[in-house]
Amino acid sequence: MAPTLGFFPAVTLVVLSGFPAAVSSRRDVLELGDADFDYLATEHETMLVKFYAPWCGHCKKLAPEFEKAASRLKGSVQLAKVDCTANSETCSRFGVSGYPTLRIFRYGKDSAPYDGPRTAEGIYETMRRQTGPDSMHLKTKDDLKAFVNNHDASIVGVFSGTDSPRLAEFLKAATLLREQFRFAHSTNLQCVLLFRPPRLTNAFEDSVVIFRDYLTIGSLRRFIRDHIYGLCPHMTIENRDRLRVRDLLTAYYDLDYHHNLPGSNYWRNRVMKVASKYVGRGLTFSVANKKDFLLELEEDFGMGTSDGGELPFITIRTRLGHKYTMREEFTRDGASLQRFLEDYFAGRLKRYIKSEPIPEKNSGAVKVVVAESFDQVVNDPDKGVLIQFFSPSCPHCKKLEPVYGELADTLRSDPKIVIAKMNAVANDVPLGYDVQGFPTIYFAPVGRKDEPVRYQVTHLSPHPRLEARWTSPLMVSSEKTQDTIWYIKLHMLPLVQAPD
Repeated sequence: MAPTLGFFPAVTLVVLSGFPAAVSSRRDVLELGDADFDYLATEHETMLVKFYAPWCGHCKKLAPEFEKAASRLKGSVQLAKVDCTANSETCSRFGVSGYPTLRIFRYGKDSAPYDGPRTAEGIYETMRRQTGPDSMHLKTKDDLKAFVNNHDASIVGVFSGTDSPRLAEFLKAATLLREQFRFAHSTNLQCVLLFRPPRLTNAFEDSVVIFRDYLTIGSLRRFIRDHIYGLCPHMTIENRDRLRVRDLLTAYYDLDYHHNLPGSNYWRNRVMKVASKYVGRGLTFSVANKKDFLLELEEDFGMGTSDGGELPFITIRTRLGHKYTMREEFTRDGASLQRFLEDYFAGRLKRYIKSEPIPEKNSGAVKVVVAESFDQVVNDPDKGVLIQFFSPSCPHCKKLEPVYGELADTLRSDPKIVIAKMNAVANDVPLGYDVQGFPTIYFAPVGRKDEPVRYQVTHLSPHPRLEARWTSPLMVSSEKTQDTIWYIKLHMLPLVQAPD
């Protein structure tokens, strides 16, 4: 078991030894351009800049979250924005190739890309950690207790003195990892420990983990990666992407650590009792507040608003995107969860796939594909298939529809070519197809179904076969629609028929 330190609260902590324009929130977002970027940016110690395009759907979605975060960070971190359609020089200088792009600046100097969450809360928490020093110097035990008594994970290095050669290595790691974790250091003790958050204390794992490796940036990264979350962490909107890099089982229920700590841990402990029997099997576990993920559960797993009641709703999402749900009611003794896991590891579970019904009639020139028929149509080994992913509400998709139909009519007599489309809102998009906007078009060639080719029109090239190897999706903006239609009419036919 881990050592006991009387003055330490049981919170996540690693002790390493030996080593921001009309309403107020809009005014809080500074608007920069080619003429004043360098002049104004240098006035701010830490600034998060959003490079965007007014027509970009993802930018529009981010805007209110960005403004809320700017209001909360006012006075500590400046948030700013640059319209790249009007300030191309600045955006080009900082290598902006997609929207939105977020970057962190320090006194006007490009410091690092922003890779954190894009919710108001996530931006606030991430950028709050960007203020002040990379690692706070703790001088007393009270400093240490105050620092680690936090809802978030805390990493603290304790060294033998200010001249310790490993302190410099620790500070380098703090600079690189400060977006994700809180760092501090002291020079009074000689030990290596990781303390887990007090709200997650349980009987199935130690509250303290000892760090025994030689201190390097790499070993510190590995230690945090392997131990920071423990057996069954609390998944939030902010940390879900980091947890989902592995195969992950999640129990969703009315979890609220701020107002109901015992009730939140009641179900978590029952999940952990079962989870402890499957350590090392390649599946990780988590719990989450069902209310935070209602839209995701409805869209990705078909869960109705009344499903589950007070009982946990169990899902598995693998890193490859495969999804499973536990249809048996969760039992308080964990037996139903154990049966679900045994079936999962034995390969007896049927994957959950969000799909429209397979159409009874599909005789049109453009074949309608749904998730359940994707393999049968698009992955037909004897046919090259052009597949358009669309949204019914997308105006650019509607403009493209008659041209796409014309293309299908042109190729209808070719038995080796299929022109198809799939509603990417009502159906799961298969692995290997990156659909970030509409319409997005891919070509799945004969013999290379695992290497679908993505199309984009950024300029009109006289060499369509070269364009077949471009890797960005076709994103038809309002300004580019007519050029795109013209391009497809002239070049899609030779593209589809082009030999390898």
